[in-house]
Amino acid sequence: MPSYKTLVIIILSLFFVSCVGNKNLQRSDIKLFEAEDQYILFALEYEKNRDFYKARQVYFELFDKTNRYEYLLRFLTISMQLSRFEDVKEYSYKYLDEDTAHYEDVLRFYAISLLKLGELDEALKVSLQLLERFNNSDNYELIANVYFEKEQYKQAEEYFESAYISNVSGDTLTNLVDVLYSYLNKKEKAISYLETHIRLYGCQGGVCTKLFSFYSEQKNIDGIISVLKKSYFENKAKGDLFSMNRTYKYLIAYLEQKNIDEAIKFLEENRVDDFKLLTLYQKKDDKKNALKLLKELYKSTGNIDLLAQIAIFKFEVAKDKRKVLKEVIEKFESALMILDNHIYQNYLGYLLIDYEVDIKKGVLLVEKALKKAPNNVAYIDSYAWGLYKEKRCKEAYIQMKKVVDAIGLDEPEIKMHWNKIKECK
Repeated sequence: MPSYKTLVIIILSLFFVSCVGNKNLQRSDIKLFEAEDQYILFALEYEKNRDFYKARQVYFELFDKTNRYEYLLRFLTISMQLSRFEDVKEYSYKYLDEDTAHYEDVLRFYAISLLKLGELDEALKVSLQLLERFNNSDNYELIANVYFEKEQYKQAEEYFESAYISNVSGDTLTNLVDVLYSYLNKKEKAISYLETHIRLYGCQGGVCTKLFSFYSEQKNIDGIISVLKKSYFENKAKGDLFSMNRTYKYLIAYLEQKNIDEAIKFLEENRVDDFKLLTLYQKKDDKKNALKLLKELYKSTGNIDLLAQIAIFKFEVAKDKRKVLKEVIEKFESALMILDNHIYQNYLGYLLIDYEVDIKKGVLLVEKALKKAPNNVAYIDSYAWGLYKEKRCKEAYIQMKKVVDAIGLDEPEIKMHWNKIKECK
């Protein structure tokens, strides 16, 4: 909900220590009591160990002994984190002092505590007083959250817009567009706000994620791809590899869903996932580019499995297959010295059988493949063809009939094998 996000932002803005437990507390060098430094160290250590109840108690003791409002603000901040809203209300009201430099911060804590406790009318009254005295985006946004909780969404929109205009922030904008999109049915306005912000300022503040969710709901594939590309390149520029890779997975999936050529173009231009690019080449039956990429990958990785794939594509793209047959067989044999892969065993076996290079060896290779995948129709076809070449006609017929019964005679090669085997005597 918008109110939660705003609350977090406002609270974080009040931290006078940028990273809990990791920085020295900023204060005057003058100690107001002898053990002040020791108390500070205790408080920071409690925070480091996430013992927040003890930490806030020490901060309150520091405030009580010194009247330094930095300690009170830390006490109120931790109390808010612990959802001790009654404590925040009590102590922020008790120690409101217009003469202190931190009057605005303490008053804002008081208003937020009223909001969290559901005292919305009083929260609105105090928030309006706060804005009248201190005109800034935080206070506009606080009022917007009160109106949101009161379900007065038009007023919430107005104050969120004022907050955004006075301090352009992705976090504020996500609150605004939530109200526009989900509560006021101003979907086009919400999307337009996000698109403009992203074009000018980028994705920071969760705006790309928000726009992605809106586009997804509307099934706007072009919009989804556009915002994912923006997010991907921003993450890449920042060196955020985790976010970049996560975004890439969504992006390539949507690109492939829309148009495989667009997905291929993106991968060719950015070279972020050559194995995915290879898969898309194969899916498109682009053997020429697949072979070229396979050679590059094999050269860079030495992956022996790629050598076998090179053999397959080299054979399939060749116009005169007999010219490349010897080289293709050598590549398969080199790969199968290391690999025990039934796909490659069958492929090489069929080549040896069909081109009558070494029928006996070819049959043995196909038999190895069938041991791993006994119901594979393509392997059974290779085996039947090998038996036919060895003149084992009856056995060839039995095996080939299995193929025909399983998939019929629609494929020309299957039909040719079946007719030849039936004639075999």
